[in-house]
Amino acid sequence: MIESTSQGLRVEQRGRTVLATIDNPPANTWNADNLNALRALVDDCDADKDVYALVITGAGDRFFSAGADLTLFASGDKGAAAQMAEAFGAAFERLAAFRGVSIAAINGYAMGGGLECAMACDIRIAASGAVMALPEASVGLLPCGGGTQNLAWLVGEGWAKRMILCGERVDAETAQRIGLVEEVVGQGEAQATALALAEKVGGQSPPAVAASKRLIQLGRSTAIAGSYAPEREAFVGLFDTKDQQEGVQAFLEKRAPRWVNG
Repeated sequence: MIESTSQGLRVEQRGRTVLATIDNPPANTWNADNLNALRALVDDCDADKDVYALVITGAGDRFFSAGADLTLFASGDKGAAAQMAEAFGAAFERLAAFRGVSIAAINGYAMGGGLECAMACDIRIAASGAVMALPEASVGLLPCGGGTQNLAWLVGEGWAKRMILCGERVDAETAQRIGLVEEVVGQGEAQATALALAEKVGGQSPPAVAASKRLIQLGRSTAIAGSYAPEREAFVGLFDTKDQQEGVQAFLEKRAPRWVNG
């Protein structure tokens, strides 16, 4: 059974899906404790072959996460700032590297590090009342959990500059229009929608999902021509797995596949 190491991050396992809830009242802020817990959680999910998907949401109906607890930076201590920046980067980079499918159920405000967490996920589902922003520059800071890079990748340079340099907030409908989220649902429906989508992951071969995800993300760091050969190599490599054989046989025998994640 997968458990959390922090009271600020509740964990529940539902079949092949792990549901993680950011729970640090009043605004579900991040601190070193729950950031380290998130990183450990992803490690545990990766190690458990029965976990195919990870859904992240916020406690309550107002905040997904308001980001960093700014009291951590009130002293102006540069060393403390470096430690927190490292904690944010380590947690969200680990989340992005999860072998399975990660889905953010954005149930309310996703600000700063809250939005960075959602952007580290593979897919984002937003409630209609959700609001998203990277407002760090308004308090003399900048996004340090991958925000400057992931936002530009998802929405393009222009909108990334509007949100980061101008402090512009976007509502759920605008977020969907610019590609920041994949779906907008009714208020209170984000978690259920994300869990239903995660359930669909159970019908996919885990080794195929992991290899496909790795190749999709490879495009962020290489020219497209440099990704074609690794794609073909990964395809052939799947023939070393039992799931490849099971998947083809199940199709030919007109039955549902029984994945063993190996």
